[in-house]
Amino acid sequence: MSADLHADLLTIDTHVDIPWPPGADFFAAGPRNVDLPKLRAGRVGAVCFAAYVPQGKRDEAGNKAAQDRGLAMLEAIAAMAGRQGETVLARKAADIEAAHKAGLVAIIPAVENGTALGGDLSLLDRFAAHGVRYMTLTHNGHNALADAAIPLRDLGDNTAEHGGLSALGRQAVGRMNQLGMLVDVSHLAKSAMLQAADLSATPILATHSCVRALCDHPRNLDDEQLDVLRRIGGLIQITMVPGFLRPKARAEALSVRDIADHIDYVAQRIGIAHVGIGSDFDGGGGVSGFMDASSAPALTAELVRRGYDDAALRSIWGGNFLRLLRQAEAVAGSSINIGLDGVTRLQPNQ
Repeated sequence: MSADLHADLLTIDTHVDIPWPPGADFFAAGPRNVDLPKLRAGRVGAVCFAAYVPQGKRDEAGNKAAQDRGLAMLEAIAAMAGRQGETVLARKAADIEAAHKAGLVAIIPAVENGTALGGDLSLLDRFAAHGVRYMTLTHNGHNALADAAIPLRDLGDNTAEHGGLSALGRQAVGRMNQLGMLVDVSHLAKSAMLQAADLSATPILATHSCVRALCDHPRNLDDEQLDVLRRIGGLIQITMVPGFLRPKARAEALSVRDIADHIDYVAQRIGIAHVGIGSDFDGGGGVSGFMDASSAPALTAELVRRGYDDAALRSIWGGNFLRLLRQAEAVAGSSINIGLDGVTRLQPNQ
């Protein structure tokens, strides 16, 4: 019963890392958590593939290296979407739904770590031209846009640098809104997350995080942050990194039940409309029984066992994320002004 139900769902994984340097063949079965055969086996219909740029020094050389890597990775993601009859680059929510109806896997580009801008907001326009639908403002380590939840001591991150978002970070949020690009607050310091929530003209989301009440980790969102997501219509996509699901846990000690526990917590506290799934496969995600994309039906089966109905499953597995994409698309092109007071003033298209 649950297998048939899963097969009918439009399932979207909102955060998967790509191999870098490139080497593994996405179209052939291999050792990675996610490739096309595993997506097909798990009936996963769409994936946000992240161009991950690690935090480095913010000097001229470091900024140039970050920009070059980000753009090169987006080219690699485009190549993953270039197999006619199998995959398609999805630039809008409607593209994802059309791909599902056609039996194609939708590839959704994303950028993980705003350091990929190299301090130059014009790169956001180039990212948008590559089809990027969200950018994670930081990774581990503070950058030019914002403070991170986890500082990097070897880069001198001994204290919060900006008190949340920097002036450049606030401008980046406004430009992302104009481009129809969602603001991903995974990895952000709480102060920066709360500021982004108030600032963005489009609801923010955490594409790969868990619940701090269940696992006290700085990468997870606490109850206050969850309540803010409810207030603004935002979203948390529960991830499968073992240490975010249970303190100091290893993958073999966890199962889909642990993932479902975090989904339960969010659904009960702020509602089904604010929770989804972002595995962080090939970036550390995976639990016993769900170590790659082919095992996605196991999580659906656990959610069915807990009483989630068809409508709830459709929301969790992709509907909520599609809603945010549509909201971002509706705002795109609007006149957005972020004042010195940090308030976003939006004048929608006429």
